[in-house]
Amino acid sequence: MSKYVRDTVTFRHGAKIDSRIVMPPMLTFSGSEGGFATEDTIRYYSARSKAASLLITEFHYVTPTGGPCSVPGYPEQLSIQDDQHLDSIKAIATALKQDGNKAILQIHHGGREAMGRAAKGKEVLAPSALDFSFLSYPVREMTNEEIEGIIQDFGKATKRAIDAGFDGVEIHGANHYLIQQFFSATSNIRTDKWGGSLEKRMTFALEVVKEVKRVIAEHAPKDFIIGYRISPEEIHGSVVGYTYKESMQLIAEIAKYELDYISLSIWGGYDASPKGVDKSFGQLFKEVVGEETKIIVVGSVFNEADAQDAVEHHTDLIAVGRGTLIDPLFGQKIKDGQGDTIVSEISPEQVEKTSWTAGLNEVFTRADSLGLPPLPGHDSILHLHKGLFSETAAIGSGSATSGSD
Repeated sequence: MSKYVRDTVTFRHGAKIDSRIVMPPMLTFSGSEGGFATEDTIRYYSARSKAASLLITEFHYVTPTGGPCSVPGYPEQLSIQDDQHLDSIKAIATALKQDGNKAILQIHHGGREAMGRAAKGKEVLAPSALDFSFLSYPVREMTNEEIEGIIQDFGKATKRAIDAGFDGVEIHGANHYLIQQFFSATSNIRTDKWGGSLEKRMTFALEVVKEVKRVIAEHAPKDFIIGYRISPEEIHGSVVGYTYKESMQLIAEIAKYELDYISLSIWGGYDASPKGVDKSFGQLFKEVVGEETKIIVVGSVFNEADAQDAVEHHTDLIAVGRGTLIDPLFGQKIKDGQGDTIVSEISPEQVEKTSWTAGLNEVFTRADSLGLPPLPGHDSILHLHKGLFSETAAIGSGSATSGSD
């Protein structure tokens, strides 16, 4: 059966969205000390309430040891670590849902990538106490009690997302953060139940999924959405944390918990594929999860034609990151039959219409875009850089956008 970008999509637990367009999680560089949303945060999310039919927040760390993972010197990553953050996330949920689209909160622990935590002189936790050459700070191996506690914290964060009015949660198992660190053979060399064999390296991810599902079953509406985000492979030259074949085995186990969707954090475009393989990542993972669990991919979509090609050939839902940064009405224009009016290149004039946070303004007007994929038209806005934050800031091994394409 043919798929069209303007189709209504029904998730396995009953939630419906009125197109196949998704706004993926992207760090807004807007939080205050402690990870609270600011007026800048809410203004940004309010402007994107029509960006897509499924709107996913930036990553929120679930416990004090989980973050911030934002670049020191810039506004902080947001948090959902305790009930004091409820008003913060309620405001985001309200902003995103004001036009009837579904809002998803991404829940996360940074593990070794908590560079903002390190900058505050606090210890950084990881599955194993390895000397990572790309980090400027040491990490400590987590105890069994700490691991069990963090699993519970993912559940508590899910309960807060339910109470705040979100339509679902996405478990962040990608981009070199804690869940991926446990799954990776290069960052997890434990010999207890949390590491060693491939099956043991799956344990942490599966326990998080199990706990989140338990909380949803107990407290959420029947149609509450649960998703899981994964980087399909971890290969850096000759260093292999895991292959796509191994991550497909993990997803096959996760799929048994009847998730609504699996989101693939990939680089190289929505049609990217493993080296030497004819099928795309989206096609491969769809074969694993079956029809009821949807696949989301992200990657270099800036217009309706590419979005249609993605859903027709590679995925159930297409996540548009930089496209919605440039044009906050990306999804609405497609739904209105006005896809030809989408603005696909940034310019000084379009910056005025983006409602970017001050942090995003600074990031995307830097010559290096702080290590992020540059926006089309990037050179035209370099003169708008103000130097408000740390000019020596640089990104570690993780993704500063928590999933931007």
